[in-house]
Amino acid sequence: VWFGAPSQMFQSAADDGLLEEFEPTWGAAAREYADADNRYFGIYLTPEVIAYNSEVVDSATAPHDWEDVLDPRWRGQVLIRDPMASGTMRTIFGMFVQRSIRETGSPEAGFEWLRRLDAQTKEYVLNPTLLYQKLARQEGLITLWTMPDIEMLKARTGYPIDYVFPSSGTPVVVDAIALVRGGRNPEAARAFIEFVGNQENVLYAAREHFRLPARTDVPDDSLPPLLLRAKDRIVEEPMDWDLLQRQGSAWMRQWDEQVRGEG
Repeated sequence: VWFGAPSQMFQSAADDGLLEEFEPTWGAAAREYADADNRYFGIYLTPEVIAYNSEVVDSATAPHDWEDVLDPRWRGQVLIRDPMASGTMRTIFGMFVQRSIRETGSPEAGFEWLRRLDAQTKEYVLNPTLLYQKLARQEGLITLWTMPDIEMLKARTGYPIDYVFPSSGTPVVVDAIALVRGGRNPEAARAFIEFVGNQENVLYAAREHFRLPARTDVPDDSLPPLLLRAKDRIVEEPMDWDLLQRQGSAWMRQWDEQVRGEG
């Protein structure tokens, strides 16, 4: 079983013949987020957010949209997970390039936006754990990350970190599950996929791990209040996931060579 990664990675694996067709009994409820040939199914929806140290920054003054992160008050206060090793940052950076392509037909305005973000950035942090620690220690005050990770961090560590959903729109990543072709125990793998995606376990993940279900048949009144508020506040960015999968690596190379440290 392959469990947990953005669905565009599953699509690439499916195109390469690495995934077996299998529709679980709950598949129809996740059809909106599934491969047309039943080679993978979405399990969770993961929105990206703007996070901040809530001991220093209050909810009124925190950035409420991506453009707000470029305000001079945050210069030298932004911490970014090293984008070359992060699917989350690849998605967020790719969003700005895609916005530029939609609006101008060219990616250049997107890279210019990322250059301005680079000028705000104090450090590109090696891994998520260091990112959380540095944000909690006020080595930086703002970062860009995923909602479930921030909520789990708050629940487990008590770090003074909160977040907002960007008002102009944010990527909502579909995390998926699939049956790997040629696995040693295909029946056990199918049973595990059934188990992970059944309504009881989807709701467990929602309540205990702050995961938004991809299943469309989960009643809103069964979700915790935090996720209900999230569903109400998220403005989903219209992402071209196929384009991101095709061009994302090239965009990140261009960022690394022409933008990092140049802002």
